[in-house]
Amino acid sequence: SKVWGTMTPAIIVATNAKIAFRLKQYEHDTTASACGLEPVEKLSLDPARVFKSLIFETHKGFAVAALPVTHELDLKACTRIIGEKARMANSADAERISGYPIGGISPLEHRHQLSLVIDASAPFFDSIFVSADRWSLEMELAAHDLARLTAARFTTLKKTHHGA
Repeated sequence: SKVWGTMTPAIIVATNAKIAFRLKQYEHDTTASACGLEPVEKLSLDPARVFKSLIFETHKGFAVAALPVTHELDLKACTRIIGEKARMANSADAERISGYPIGGISPLEHRHQLSLVIDASAPFFDSIFVSADRWSLEMELAAHDLARLTAARFTTLKKTHHGA
């Protein structure tokens, strides 16, 4: 069955795996920044439960980090878990590797197979929200289901600001 008029790869993967998920759609503002706060504001969601997907790279290749939209990615944490120095992928590489525009990258399905690490805060919620592969469409699912589908690992990914 069609969902929101389009079956995105993330929706297809979740459906085929028979995991529980819900979709929430909002009207995307083309002038909004790609910081991830748009779905928080438009859907009145708890920002701690809305996760952005950021693509980073090491000498081994690219990987994805999922963390709350209100936080910066701690690349040192990525280096620790992957075992190689990590740096943010540039926008063009992130879009090419994932197959999706910045702001619409889902942690679920990409053009290339990518390792996923999820912030350790995710399992403390009954569910989290992630992009369903396009602007204006969020997928709500349990963090453990996301981890099972992607063979992801949980670790602390949020950058801590000393003295704050």
